[in-house]
Amino acid sequence: MADWVHSQARLADHLGISRFAAVVGGSLGGMQALQWTIAYPERVANAVVIAATPRLSAQNIAFNEVARQAIRSDPDFFDGWYAEREAIPKLGLKLARMIGHITYLSEHSMGSRFGRDLRSDQLNFGYDVEFQVESYLRHQGDTFSTRFDANTYLLMTKALDYFDPAGQHDGDLAAALAPVACPYLVISFTTDWRFAPARSRELVDALLRAGKSVSYVNVDSPHGHDAFLLPNDHYQAVFGSFMQRVHADIRGESR
Repeated sequence: MADWVHSQARLADHLGISRFAAVVGGSLGGMQALQWTIAYPERVANAVVIAATPRLSAQNIAFNEVARQAIRSDPDFFDGWYAEREAIPKLGLKLARMIGHITYLSEHSMGSRFGRDLRSDQLNFGYDVEFQVESYLRHQGDTFSTRFDANTYLLMTKALDYFDPAGQHDGDLAAALAPVACPYLVISFTTDWRFAPARSRELVDALLRAGKSVSYVNVDSPHGHDAFLLPNDHYQAVFGSFMQRVHADIRGESR
């Protein structure tokens, strides 16, 4: 994660951007926003961390490992050298996406969209697609397998697993956040079990212990982790209000 943020900082240098009015991110992006405020506090005026976590739980690491094993077990993976063989580990990527996609949805959202609906009027007592949710997951996996690189997927999941700012401070997240110099807005969603609200509250509590300015809201949504990508009046009002304040501060500084 730190390497990604350092590369983004170098790009910002190239573009002549010395300071950001706000660094905003959801999920993996939220973890990068957090890292920005630690590594480059002087370059971040505000931070918004949405549906994210200061470190993955054991369950999250486990999901990532199953996805990696699905990819690495694909006979077309060739130990990562599939491009030289003009191959694509489609089956592994498909399974990895199916596993991941299940974790992005809540039980309610999956149930309301698909329930136990069948594709036809009767069961066929086989292993082909019978339920609508099976069809949906297979479609998501097939689409993903042709447009995402397998090695990139492996590296991204390991970057997620390794991210733990508190790890360099004997597990003290407040100590890791000591460099932070900007106000925070932290947003979580009630049915997000991938990056649960408890993980956001862990970040909020650590920011408060470190004496930092932070606002927090846990938005009611039935959509699970995907909620941060979907319209929600409460979510949009909270985020919009924070960004209006950011804009007002910029206007005040420019006068």
